[in-house]
Amino acid sequence: MMNLKGNPELTPKNLMRPLKNYGIACMSMGFLIEETAPVVWRGLMVMSAVEKLLRQVDWGQLDYLVIDMPPGTGDVQLSISQNIPIAGAVIISTPQDVALLDARKGTEMFRKVHVPVLGLVQNMSVFQCPNCKHETHIFGADGVRDLAKTVGLDVLGDIPLQVNIRETCDSGQPVVISQPHSDAAKAYLKIAVEIVRRLPAPPA
Repeated sequence: MMNLKGNPELTPKNLMRPLKNYGIACMSMGFLIEETAPVVWRGLMVMSAVEKLLRQVDWGQLDYLVIDMPPGTGDVQLSISQNIPIAGAVIISTPQDVALLDARKGTEMFRKVHVPVLGLVQNMSVFQCPNCKHETHIFGADGVRDLAKTVGLDVLGDIPLQVNIRETCDSGQPVVISQPHSDAAKAYLKIAVEIVRRLPAPPA
């Protein structure tokens, strides 16, 4: 999605240099293994990999460190939550019932380990036909909003189900870069503003 591939270089201190594009430093397990190789790790192997990505990377001076985690409440989430200070978590879900179950569990897990939950994002909220502009709620209309009310959180925004989002991701040109004035880009930027607004002020 960020048009990055290849193995990270090492610094003289034996730290990995993150790959960069669009002014963003990125690190992924995908850079460290073969492109088609599955990552079928659990337990100590997962924690070791998380530790490597966090502490053996020459991140330099960052404004924010964003960690994209898989759905669920497994080893990755617990390892990260218990080993580094997290300023806040954002729960992202489609509006359908089966996805909302995981979103609810994720919310409760972060609360249990004392990580502030900044809010929820409703992904694939609506599909608009590119020809007739008719809108269809393929995954349901307001599932994330209903969940937010139940758990006492805000909805930070909605991401529509659009072909141009998929196309720009696949081409490695994020929609906020390639189509900055589009409705899709504005939706992402609104969410980013809402997240930053809820984060604690950095230490002076």
